[in-house]
Parts: sequence; C-alpha cells; structure tokens
Amino acid sequence: MATKFPDAPKIGMVSLGCPKNLVDSERILTKLRSDGYQMSPDYAGADVVLVNTCGFLDSAKEESLEAIGEAIAENGRVIVTGCMGDEAELIRAKFPQVLAVTGAHQYEQVVNAVHDASPPVPNAFVDLVPEGGLKLTPRHYSYLKISEGCNHRCSFCIIPSIRGDLVSRRIDAVLREAEKLVHAGTKELLVISQDTSAYGVDTLHESRSWKGRDVRAHMTDMARELGQLRTAEGRAPWVRLHYVYPYPHVDHVIPLMADGLLTPYLDIPFQHAAPTILKAMKRPANEAKVLDRIHKWRAICPDITIRSTFVVGFPGETEADFQYLLDWLDEAQLDRVGAFRFEPVEGAAANLLDGALPEEVKEERYQRIMEKTAAISAAKLAAKVGRVLPVIVDEVGEPDEEDGSIGATARSQADAPEIDGNVFLRDVGEGRKAGDMFDVMIEDADEHDLYGVPV
Repeated sequence: MATKFPDAPKIGMVSLGCPKNLVDSERILTKLRSDGYQMSPDYAGADVVLVNTCGFLDSAKEESLEAIGEAIAENGRVIVTGCMGDEAELIRAKFPQVLAVTGAHQYEQVVNAVHDASPPVPNAFVDLVPEGGLKLTPRHYSYLKISEGCNHRCSFCIIPSIRGDLVSRRIDAVLREAEKLVHAGTKELLVISQDTSAYGVDTLHESRSWKGRDVRAHMTDMARELGQLRTAEGRAPWVRLHYVYPYPHVDHVIPLMADGLLTPYLDIPFQHAAPTILKAMKRPANEAKVLDRIHKWRAICPDITIRSTFVVGFPGETEADFQYLLDWLDEAQLDRVGAFRFEPVEGAAANLLDGALPEEVKEERYQRIMEKTAAISAAKLAAKVGRVLPVIVDEVGEPDEEDGSIGATARSQADAPEIDGNVFLRDVGEGRKAGDMFDVMIEDADEHDLYGVPV
C-alpha cells in the first residue's frame, strides 16, 4: 500500500519595495521551504500570507498598507514583516487581525511566527530545498546582498533607523553564495546593499581564505573575485554593482570593467548636485570632483553605463539650485536617470528643515528633470544604432500567427532588470529561452529602449 504523505501547509508571499527586500523574501521562503512548507501562488490556496513591506516613503507605506488590507480581505491569515515592521502599533491599529508583525531582515522571528500560525508537518521525504535556495527572480539573474544597514545619516532617509548601522557579510560567505548561484544557473549577479562602496568598513576589511588565498572584505577585492566566476558554458556572468557611493576606491573597479571582468555599469545614488542641497541632505559627495572622475572613468572604459537617482523639491531647493542640477546633468551625461519628488517621511530629519516647497513646484521640476534626462538618454541610445552588443534574454514571445517570426525581450549590459530599458528583438529563431546570451545588431532606438536582431 502506498504511503500517504501529510499535506504541507502553504505560504503565500507579497514582496514590496527594493531588491534588498526581495532578497529578504527569498531567504524567508528558502527557510520555510526547508521546514517543509509549500508555496502558494494565490491567496486562496495559502494557509498564511506574508506581506514584506516597504517603508522608505509615505507613498510606499500606503502601498504596503493597501497590500496588507488586500491580503486580509482575500485570505484573513496575514503576517507582516519588512521595513514597516517598526510601526507595529500603526499596523495593528489599522489591521487588528494580523497574526504577527516583525521588522526588517528579522528572518528568525518571521519564521517562528509562521510556525506558530501554521505549524510545519515534518517529512524527511519532501523537506528539500533547491541548490541556491528559493528565488523570486527569474533563474538567470540573482541579487547578491553583501551587507545590511548603513552608516550614513542622510537627512531625508530613515533606512538606518529601520535597518541599523552597516553590518557586512563575511567575504567568503558572499563569494560562496555567488558561486552557488552561478552553478545553479545564474547568468547575471546584481550586487546590492545600502552602500556597496562601504562593504567591509565595519570589519576593518578583514581577510578570509577563499580558494587558497586571502581575500579582503572590500569592494574591489570582492569585485575582482566575482570576475573569476564562470557559468556552466564557461563564460563570465554579468556582475552588476548597485548603490555605489563615489568614494575614491571606486576608481579601482573601472579597469576591471575595461578588462571584461565586471559589467561596465555603476549605479551611484547622487541624489543632487547643488552644493547647498547636498549639504542639507548630509550627502557624502563633492559634485565637482565627481564630474572629473566620471570623465576619467569613461576614458578608461568608454562603454561604462552610469545610472543614478535624484530628489527634486527638497526643502530649501531654489530655482538656482535646481538649474545647477540640470546644468550638472548636461555635463555628466548620465546614461540612466530616475527621479522622485521629495516626500516628508515620518522620522526623517529633513522634515524639520525650512523652505518646504509646494507640490506644484515639485511636480514642475520633476517634469523638467525627466524631460532633460530623456533627451540625454535618447541621444546616447541613438549612438548605439548600428553597433553589435551582447544581450541577455528575459522573455521569449510566441510565434507570429502570420509569418511565424519570434520576438524576445532582452537587456544589454547597460540595462539592469526592472529599472532600466530593454532591447526588443525580432526574428530570434526557435529554441531561444530566458537566460540565453548572444550578440545582436542594434537597428533602432527611442528614449529608453533599443531594437535589434541577432547577428
């Protein structure tokens, strides 16, 4: 007679916010899967729903509260975790039905809360976790979190009060995870943290043995070692650096990009350029020196892509300050730019600053910066028409009903998933799949995307 295994409880997950939150969600789900839980793709089939919240901006908090409310309405058994976990009283006042509230990256507490709400069913035959853990991203790219927290005290940000000061992971643990991810099929590693440039500062850049040699917990050492990884096909995975503050030692990773060991891409959170606003923001940056260094980086690695994000409408921002930012962008010619209107977030020091701007002024400046950066982007992408570029495929379409041609959505090395543009391909042929990497001829461009065909 066949053995009847008991049904494992099922967990649903709603993950909001930044890639760092996504990594937290993956770690939570991996631990729960190792405890015998199954994953539910919808509310109806879940015994418990986890909502991993974002609390960076008030608008993000509203989205998180809406997600909690929807989960309660659709399922009723909800555990809240993530950045809004520090506001348990607010959450419980609005949603007294929630089973538990835990804070950001409190993996043990949230797993224990799930155990209490829906105890696991031990089963040695089915308590298995795939190599590399469970992933919420497609198989071909993975986020690699190297640290938690941040030592900066930017006046508009409450992340340190939520996630604490910088705590770096051991370098051998980071490299071991990266190696496992690549062996499990990852073709692109996205290195993330609150401040990637500061990696290892808290541990005095301690060294660990890796592959028979000592490696420091330092961004440049880590980048050099990640550049040695190889996929099953023997090619170097793309290694993309995010949240890189422009400290002097960043200069040392540019030659690694020129040599093909790192993806020629830097995500640098400049936030502004006007000296008075940078000072009010308590930002660790010098806009003039940064411009010189950007020019030097491009001399070393002409194909480098620099992306950044800017805040418009910060308290006290004058028209002259904003024009300074626009002029700086003309000089910097950044490849990818995002912007957001300043929002007063509860607990942020910037709320106490004089000179709060009307919403209509914020909106007008937001539209102007987006118009400026779209024009820069359009010109940069137009210059790529006629070039052959490597891409990675994210999605392959269905054959066209009339001629059978197959299109695909891909990205170049200048495009991080979810936040940058795409390369839309025609006539990719049969047999292509997500994660495939090959060269394409760029045929056309618009403000944000490229269009091409495999060569």
